[in-house]
Amino acid sequence: MIKSLALGGVMLVVLLTGCAKQPVSSGSGASAPAPGGAGMAGSGTAGGGAFGSAGGAGGSGPSGAARPSVKDFVPAPDLADIHFDFDRSDIREVDAKTLDAHAGWLKAHGDNMVLIEGHCDERGTNEYNTALGDRRAKATMNYLVSRGVAASRITLISYGEERPVCAQHDGDCWAKNRRAHFMVKAR
Repeated sequence: MIKSLALGGVMLVVLLTGCAKQPVSSGSGASAPAPGGAGMAGSGTAGGGAFGSAGGAGGSGPSGAARPSVKDFVPAPDLADIHFDFDRSDIREVDAKTLDAHAGWLKAHGDNMVLIEGHCDERGTNEYNTALGDRRAKATMNYLVSRGVAASRITLISYGEERPVCAQHDGDCWAKNRRAHFMVKAR
């Protein structure tokens, strides 16, 4: 009897966990998949894309307001990427200074929403890198929120290793790919 209860519990955990291709929600809402992406999609979306949270197409933020789709965001030339150490998601001191400047820009441009993309290098499984990219995006968001940027203005998505900026297979290139990238959308 105890063995069958334990087996039932394990099966329930496996069913609830799901596979890597099923939608997974992270944070306070859902995020739409990016065009052409592969991997996990945010909750409430269909198809491939990325692991997302804190809003997106069809999702809502803490206030219940609909969030923009990831495809509605455009590059933010005033917001430089920050980078991460291998297999880490903590904000480095040099990047904290960059994020302080980003927080100032975002507060001065209160009509903009920001999308934070989490990225990884090619090492590790797709599932691991997608989760690591999500932790990087969340750490970046948490830092900005701690500096006075409203969480309701931030959408997160992880592309894991799917969108590298550098294609060589060496340490310098991998370091460039371990990043948080910023996109904006006017409200």
